[in-house]
Amino acid sequence: MEDDRTGQDSRPLRKQKRPRKVSPRYLENAALHYLKRYASTVSQLKRVLVRRVDRSVKEHGGDKAEALGWIEALTQKLVRNGLINDDAYAGMKAQSLRASGRSTRVIAQKLRMKGVGAELVQRKLAQATAEVSDEQAARIWARKKRLGPFRKNLETREENRKRDLAALARAGFSFGIAKKVIDGTLDESVRES
Repeated sequence: MEDDRTGQDSRPLRKQKRPRKVSPRYLENAALHYLKRYASTVSQLKRVLVRRVDRSVKEHGGDKAEALGWIEALTQKLVRNGLINDDAYAGMKAQSLRASGRSTRVIAQKLRMKGVGAELVQRKLAQATAEVSDEQAARIWARKKRLGPFRKNLETREENRKRDLAALARAGFSFGIAKKVIDGTLDESVRES
């Protein structure tokens, strides 16, 4: 939306909303609103609330340590009441990502970024891999990205072989699995599905 003549944005500037002063009640309302919209881990919710506290302290002043104590108490309360469950979140996320063709490396990385513990990540990855193997996930990914036997134009398949192998490697799959999927036939993929 940049204006070619002036090089400036043609949209009207939105005034930055002033953060509210944090209180235990405000943090609880913010957490419940966030959890209503997004599935979350304890760690992710804490990050969201700490950002709100940081903005509030910068604008209004106050004791950040006290606000962090409120966040800790609030997250413990939400866990006790079952509104946050890292185990359920990790299981749901791992199965969803695996069914969409993600590799175990990518799934583990995404779960760790959300603050899920290493032991829980390994357990949920094992469960997701039991349902969908690495090779099946690679075939799903290749089909979505139209790689190898899933290319529209099969005449260009051989000239794009290295590119397709690299795409599967970047998606986190091993060379052996990538080679098997890219060099496989469409009939093999249909039979295994």
